[in-house]
Amino acid sequence: MSSSAPQDTGHRLWSVDEHLADVLSAVRPLEPIELQLLDAQGCVLVEDVTVPVALPPFDNSSMDGYAVRTADVQGASEEFPAVLTVVGDVAAGSGELPTVGPGEAARIMTGAPLPPGAEAVVPVEWTDGGTGGGAAAGMTPASAAPEHAGGEVRVHRAAEARAHVRARGSDVQAGDLALAAGTVLGPPQIALLAAIGRGTVRVRPRPRVVVLSTGSELVQPGEALTSGTIYDSNSFALAAAARDAGAIAYRVGAVADDADTLRATIEDQLIRADLLVTTGGVSVGAYDVVKEALSSVGQSDAGEGEGQDVDGGRMDFRKLAMQPGKPQGFGTIGPDHTPLLALPGNPVSSYVSFELFVRPAIRALMGLPESEVRRPSVRAVLSADKALGSPAGRRQFLRGKYDPESGTVAPVGGSGSHLIAALAHADSLMVVPEDVTSVEPGTELEVILLG
Repeated sequence: MSSSAPQDTGHRLWSVDEHLADVLSAVRPLEPIELQLLDAQGCVLVEDVTVPVALPPFDNSSMDGYAVRTADVQGASEEFPAVLTVVGDVAAGSGELPTVGPGEAARIMTGAPLPPGAEAVVPVEWTDGGTGGGAAAGMTPASAAPEHAGGEVRVHRAAEARAHVRARGSDVQAGDLALAAGTVLGPPQIALLAAIGRGTVRVRPRPRVVVLSTGSELVQPGEALTSGTIYDSNSFALAAAARDAGAIAYRVGAVADDADTLRATIEDQLIRADLLVTTGGVSVGAYDVVKEALSSVGQSDAGEGEGQDVDGGRMDFRKLAMQPGKPQGFGTIGPDHTPLLALPGNPVSSYVSFELFVRPAIRALMGLPESEVRRPSVRAVLSADKALGSPAGRRQFLRGKYDPESGTVAPVGGSGSHLIAALAHADSLMVVPEDVTSVEPGTELEVILLG
């Protein structure tokens, strides 16, 4: 791994870490709200939840069979079965329960409460099912009893005390901690909350992220391309990435290269945005509409990289010492100082910028701990046919395929910021530090896992 001193470009270059720190310093977790359980899926719990009632709340059967006293089936076999009188049926949800006395049994279904007097459950397969024949294959429906399943039952095997009985509180006890604050509520957590009787829960809501792309050349997928046009992939990629990060994403169709139109679109979207993300129009071209739109309010004559006052907020357009993704914009806009991240328009630059800066902002809005804000990273050995070049003074992020078994990572596609096909086959980003210009095969690198 060879090194070189950073080059002086004549402009202030922000490091990746400085830019991310600036973004996160302006992001505050959303205020907690009370939500219905299904509405809380994907949200972060803001309070410890304790168990008000034991689970299960009563002793119940884990089998379809017969509730018995152990003494009555002691020594039972197929040759010498225990013959018991069936005193009733116990189904899940049963209210009044029959009492099982000496020489008696009660038909019982899975999940039904253990009746008084019973000490164990014998599976129906250990009995004749009350038919007087051989071993039963299953329970006779209650609607058919007692003609074919009542009267007497022959038990062919003994049962120990508490056999096939789920004990009250064997899952959780009353007063136990069910879920700790900071838990992201997925399907199993929603199930637990419902099981302990919680109809609502206090959480930080999922952030609402509005994604819009800019460019008069952009056409929506499904429409016909004309000369000089391309399909808008960035807004789809970033909206999907926002959902993957845990947000509610709103994708806005591509906005033409007109500053007034873009500014009006952004203002219209503020009402439903906790975070705004634009892609395109932040470089130094003549049609860089995002810079024009957001710089035309307030101090429009400020120099590049300096703050712009925008409707009570402030925008900065800056250059980062990274590749891809050198041009970036960040600030807050509108009366609520809504964060806005302006990403470059090249597809790979846009996606890499999202992973490095937007995703952490979304996770911070959710109120997740710092350890869960960024993507996890590992160290892996470069597997490649030749050395990888990297520009001096830039932190480069190359698409890679990570093999956890061998601990290696291989490059996918070239380094061009337009090569979106390679991005679709990558599962990681290989990080080449700023002071490194060449990475030889066999070198250990930091690898950011995207999956």
